[in-house]
Amino acid sequence: MYHPYFRGKQYELITIREMAPVMATAGFQPIIEPVRETLSGLHKALGAVVDALGSAVVIVNPHHGELSEDGGPLTQLLKDEFSHPKISAGILLKEGMSTTEVLECYESHQDHTPVFIHAGFADAKSLAQKLGKSSQEQSHVFDEARCGKLYQKHFADTHRVLIRDGFIRKRNADYQIIEPFSDLHATYEDEGMDGFGDFLIVGDDFIEGGGPAYAVAIHLTFINADQDDTMQVYHFISETRDTPLDPAGKFAEALDKMMKKLKQPDSHVLETEAVKEFRSLHKQGHFPGLGYIKKLSMNHHIETLAYYFRSK
Repeated sequence: MYHPYFRGKQYELITIREMAPVMATAGFQPIIEPVRETLSGLHKALGAVVDALGSAVVIVNPHHGELSEDGGPLTQLLKDEFSHPKISAGILLKEGMSTTEVLECYESHQDHTPVFIHAGFADAKSLAQKLGKSSQEQSHVFDEARCGKLYQKHFADTHRVLIRDGFIRKRNADYQIIEPFSDLHATYEDEGMDGFGDFLIVGDDFIEGGGPAYAVAIHLTFINADQDDTMQVYHFISETRDTPLDPAGKFAEALDKMMKKLKQPDSHVLETEAVKEFRSLHKQGHFPGLGYIKKLSMNHHIETLAYYFRSK
């Protein structure tokens, strides 16, 4: 059903670990593209998924980060520690890859139920032909920005998932208070898909590190029942935007705006565990760090979608 796409930075992996029981109960399957050479955080995240009786896809040939040149350690981690039927090897079909390279990667990960993740690969027709009937037993995940409808048609008889980036990255100061996010959670079956995914409130753009925070933003998604269950996102931005100093003060300003919105009866924001923690931070006047704030927003996004499908 839902396949949140994570890059394996610290707080993304912590979100997977904390949300593993929620995702397992909801039938969600995270896709993880590890970007750090140190695999201890990934190991903990996958352990939490297994303990929760959930499932996950680990990309063994990442495009970004420290393992982009050699995914061997990821293959070894799956082989040594996670020979588990619900931990799958994700094969990222990147621009410039040949069909032969794709098939070699597929064959070498047969023991981990390979999942194809299409993200720039050009020769869909050739791959579909060479996979033949076996492709009907495989899962294919399509990054919508990198492969269109005609490309997707070559795998029409398979289990198909569409990934759409609903988060448009901007400078924090440039966000409007509310913006559209996606309707794919409500329309993926109309797209002929068996599941859907997104890049949560991080977006697809991979940025190594970050600059000084002239403005602090808290991103909070919600499903608007008054607008056909479309998902939208609030951007709560600090008033102070002209200095890189005092991130704690800026967070307090953004959090004040969130609290005011949550008091409004038409905010549509679900009272998730993450929102409760935001309320606690507001009451304490505590700044937990920018990464922690992002983690809470990701947790909230997953909780919101889990509630949506449970209520359906």
